[in-house]
Amino acid sequence: MSAEPSDPRPATDVRATVAPRRGDATIGEAHRRGSTGFRRITLALFAAGLATFTLLYCAQALLPAISGTYRLDPARASLAVSVATGGLAISIIPLSALSNTVGRIRMMTVSLLVAGVLGLAAAFAPSFGMLLVFRALQGIALGGLQAVAMTYLAEEVHPSSLGAATGLYVAGNGIGGMAGRLVASLVADVADWRWALAVIGVLGLCCTLIFRLAIPASRRFTPEPLRARHLAATVGRAFTDTGLIRLYAVGFLLMGCFVTVYNFLGFRLLAAPFHLSATVVGLIFVTYLAGSVSSALAGRLADRYGRPRVFWVTAVVTLAGLALTLSTNLPLVVLGLVVVTGGFFAGHAVASGWAGARGRARKAHGAAVYLLCYYLGSSVGGSVGGLAYGHGGWPATIAYTGGLVAVALLIGITLRTLVPAKRHALLSVPGEG
Repeated sequence: MSAEPSDPRPATDVRATVAPRRGDATIGEAHRRGSTGFRRITLALFAAGLATFTLLYCAQALLPAISGTYRLDPARASLAVSVATGGLAISIIPLSALSNTVGRIRMMTVSLLVAGVLGLAAAFAPSFGMLLVFRALQGIALGGLQAVAMTYLAEEVHPSSLGAATGLYVAGNGIGGMAGRLVASLVADVADWRWALAVIGVLGLCCTLIFRLAIPASRRFTPEPLRARHLAATVGRAFTDTGLIRLYAVGFLLMGCFVTVYNFLGFRLLAAPFHLSATVVGLIFVTYLAGSVSSALAGRLADRYGRPRVFWVTAVVTLAGLALTLSTNLPLVVLGLVVVTGGFFAGHAVASGWAGARGRARKAHGAAVYLLCYYLGSSVGGSVGGLAYGHGGWPATIAYTGGLVAVALLIGITLRTLVPAKRHALLSVPGEG
């Protein structure tokens, strides 16, 4: 984020919110803030989040260079990003279920290790087709970390300290999303995109080592047999609620907009009238940090005023940012990117938290399905965005992304009358669900 940074409240596994049974032999005391175990957990999950989003989105900054090497149009080049996020989307739910059997730490370790090795392999891909194969497999591998990290935290960290732990994990996600783009741009400018992928792969493996050395053994995990029928039932319930379906659509649309902007703005800034270097374009990706601020602010405002009232504002803010990027004045373009980034992450924070809460109320995998749709939005929406850019340049791209956000805004307006799934303490804002 999830892409990119995601709202800390959702969990991809319903049982993460259930207290462990007293009779289980593996059950121990949960880690509290200030303890050695807590510090090790937060260091490990920060490194894991950093690795995940560095590996996942580094290719975004390299699309112009990849396009030049293989003589591709922007739409085809963007598949280097789309296949990875698509692979992640389809793997989240099955790997979440598998972790109940093989264990959280084993799942996360294998996920990061395989993704790092595939990152190195991608640097030596002999063809664009093989590059796409490596990137797709890398995305599937990273789904193991995304599927399990929040569940592990919910199991091992005391509820009074969970907010701090998830905050550091999300911070690692956000810094990774920025670092992947920034480091890749800087390395590609002095060497080439293959060296950039290799450096990112090594960085991912270093983070994997830190994760494995730091992460304490699970104290509160109880293995369960893999139950495909139960998983299918809980996922199925997520599609019987029209409110959840609308929230999934919002995640799909917003992510399609966001990844399109970041996929193709680099092409625009490298060309006339800007003619920026790859290094300068990479530095502009620092605007990604605006999302960390806006998502936290949106969460507080949603708690105070309610999610339905806050969500539509985030969509309007995103539309305003898109309009600013149409300018040929570089400071206005950068300002527009900051506004788009802030608006997107604020909207995502509200929608993902809402889907997680409503899904738990209905005993469905609401948050997991939301992430599936969210990353499919990155994969499908980003690819279609390339067709818009190739057909009509940046104005057509903004018309396309603006249309996505406008539909999300209309859906958000309908959510203002959504009947709560349940009125109980699980839903932090009265009248929502």
